[in-house]
Amino acid sequence: MKALLIGGTGTISTAIVNRLVKELDWEVWILNRGNRNDVVPKGVHQIIADINDEAGVTEKIKDMYFDAICEFIGFHVSHVERDYRLFKDKTRQYIYISSASAYHKPAASYIITEGTTLANPYWQYSRDKIACEEFLMKKYREEGFPITIVRPSHTYDERNIPIGAHGKNGSWQVIKRMMEGKPVIVQGDGSSLWTLTFNTDFAIGFTGLMGNRHAIGEAFQITGDEVLTWDQIYQTIADALEVKLNAYHVATDYLAAVGDKYGYDFTGGLKGDKSVSVVFDNSKLKRAVPDMRTTVRFDQGVRIALNYILTHPEECQKEDPEFDAWCDRVIETLEESKSKI
Repeated sequence: MKALLIGGTGTISTAIVNRLVKELDWEVWILNRGNRNDVVPKGVHQIIADINDEAGVTEKIKDMYFDAICEFIGFHVSHVERDYRLFKDKTRQYIYISSASAYHKPAASYIITEGTTLANPYWQYSRDKIACEEFLMKKYREEGFPITIVRPSHTYDERNIPIGAHGKNGSWQVIKRMMEGKPVIVQGDGSSLWTLTFNTDFAIGFTGLMGNRHAIGEAFQITGDEVLTWDQIYQTIADALEVKLNAYHVATDYLAAVGDKYGYDFTGGLKGDKSVSVVFDNSKLKRAVPDMRTTVRFDQGVRIALNYILTHPEECQKEDPEFDAWCDRVIETLEESKSKI
């Protein structure tokens, strides 16, 4: 079996490439600009190109045909329209990575299935993903373009720790605050439910859909089965760091109001995603991919990630003094308001 991955070196796609090459014996090609060759395993064929250079890509794949083409970096309708032009006669299956954030916020039920309404009034990113799905489904219905849609939720790897409210440089500043004994902001009251998936577990579900005839024309959400509250998530991180958690709960509406003007997209990232309780029903995926299961619990995954982050300071420990000061101001302001009542 032969696959082409557009991207191939991100959090999700790296694990998929590794599984395809090392465990499933696929012939794997990746198409990207070649900026992260250090994570590409031996045996992978690489096409160095800008996917937006349609003429150049067309020339490079002119004599090629794939059992599956997987798009990991399509964020706007123009991207999937481009892919349709490039690949409509080049593959038996086109798999598009959408997002579980596309589901309605809040949904009628916290139990999420692939049939849950797609609508997100808070996040343009999610609305763009919905528009991409609609274009692809139209091409499937009208022309038989062999699409499969995949909706990940919060997937992480050894290079990052899942956090709710964080700054522009990722999770390190929050980890650093924990290690220094400073309060860390947790959205809401910390009791909303969330699902975290280690990237190697995600790869089990995804690769099981590749070349799978039952996946054509269908959408699948791929998440682990472990469900945690945000308080439990932060406590698990603190336990792995062997520090005391000093959680400071702040209403999501307040975070959105005082954070968005500093460039922290909490309206989208929190109100439109992480602050809403969700539990994913993965029964559809497991019917198509019986091997899908959670093999890395969060308490295990967070230790894998922390070990990597703490031993790779130049790569992973990006200081964010602006966000650190912002957290201090938010907490100080709220504490002052309490004293005045």
